[in-house]
Amino acid sequence: MAARVEQLVTSGEFSLDGGTWQVDNNVWIVGDDAEAVVIDAAHDAAAIHAALGGRRLLAVVSTHAHNDHVNAAPALAALTGAPVLLHPSDQVLWRQAHPDREPDAPLADGQQLSVAGTVLTVLHTPGHSPGAVSLYAPELGTVFTGDTLFAGGPGATGRSFSDFPTIVASIRERLLTLPPETVVRTGHGDSTTVGAEAPHLEEWIARGH
Repeated sequence: MAARVEQLVTSGEFSLDGGTWQVDNNVWIVGDDAEAVVIDAAHDAAAIHAALGGRRLLAVVSTHAHNDHVNAAPALAALTGAPVLLHPSDQVLWRQAHPDREPDAPLADGQQLSVAGTVLTVLHTPGHSPGAVSLYAPELGTVFTGDTLFAGGPGATGRSFSDFPTIVASIRERLLTLPPETVVRTGHGDSTTVGAEAPHLEEWIARGH
């Protein structure tokens, strides 16, 4: 059976720079009936574990280390035995969420993760955070962008460890170069496509948000 994409929405708190906000997060499960990977273990390890339904979890992949994307990662790893993967440039953010527990292995640009016969290629897409990554699965016609690209524009860059010119460069060079029909599965909110977002790049730059 070919890999499929499942979406679970979990709710909780995002905290950074002394502020806390209630947020809904997209948790993505990619796999088949036997095995899967989880992209962004947010808020509720028990709910994610239940959604796996007994499948073997190969990895907990973190698109970045803001607490709302990794706060359930250690607990999910403990429940499943799966390693937590994170780009090392986000270690400073990871330690804010988990000072006593390191990720299990690094993610690197160009690295390939295989699940259910499908390859996910790691694209380093910094800007929202230094170690932000996206995961491109051409066989599924989709890219998982975390908080780098949303329906309507780039992720936020107004907080610590983020940078607007960097996120624009990441989107321009790494994401908008993908086929226009590629589905963009985001860290929060609705999915979009590369083709829907590409025409608006100059507007985003002009707004400078």
